[in-house]
Amino acid sequence: MKIAILSRNSHLYSTRRLVEAAEAAGHEAHVIDHLKCNIEIEQTGPALFYHNQYLKGFDAVIPRIGASVTFYGTAVVRQFEMMNVFTAVGSRGIIHSRDKLRCLQVLSKEGIGLPKTVFTNYSKDVKHVVKSAGGAPVVLKLLEGTQGLGVVLAENLNAAQSVLEAFNGLKARVIVQEFIREAKGADIRAFVVDGEVVGAMKRQGLPGEFRSNLHRGGTSEVIELTTEEKYTAILAAKAVGLGIAGVDMLQSERGPLVLEVNSSPGLEGIEKTTQTDIAGKIISYIEKNVKR
Repeated sequence: MKIAILSRNSHLYSTRRLVEAAEAAGHEAHVIDHLKCNIEIEQTGPALFYHNQYLKGFDAVIPRIGASVTFYGTAVVRQFEMMNVFTAVGSRGIIHSRDKLRCLQVLSKEGIGLPKTVFTNYSKDVKHVVKSAGGAPVVLKLLEGTQGLGVVLAENLNAAQSVLEAFNGLKARVIVQEFIREAKGADIRAFVVDGEVVGAMKRQGLPGEFRSNLHRGGTSEVIELTTEEKYTAILAAKAVGLGIAGVDMLQSERGPLVLEVNSSPGLEGIEKTTQTDIAGKIISYIEKNVKR
């Protein structure tokens, strides 16, 4: 097979591992910078022009689309779809996952466990907003934030009001979310491929830090998920429309609560923690779906 890996940097761990896994399985892998692709639309059919040539003969594409370039990145993925190329992660799933509010709405409709969440159009009734999210402390999140950036813990009503007023003044869209105290600064990342959890790790934030992101100095360890946690991760990925997903969950007294569904989950943390060839499982998923 000829596989395109959409990535802006061929040296990134995830990109390198996907290339290695594809070549180890006897396939041809090409790293393509999606921001340097020209999308051509005409009556004769869709086409992609890249580095002075048209992209032809590809059997599959693995999108690694960063949050900051979602619009153009998904347009390139969609063009591959129009060219009848199998996409390991579909454009619709990427868009659904990147819109945090929409993602939570979809998960809620499916009855998936979530922290209480409130979204408001710059409401000045902060007291009611905080109460609706379970009362202080509450977590405030920028809708466009990634890797723990734009996430603030408001310990009390006054702090919540100050932070909300600051965000409102910047015309920034935020959600207010219930703080799950019993999680103790830890969360779970379940890596789902083709309707199966292929790896899971528990991430623990630094002392005094409620965010557990590895990019922020958190640590990770292998975890054996419960049946309910596996089911929740698989259902969440399916609800958002992703064949490959990183599902982030909190362990709470009322069961697993989904925080986010990531359409471009990094491979480094999960592979090094679990010692599992996740990249190889992604290539196997593609092999299963591409008819040759």
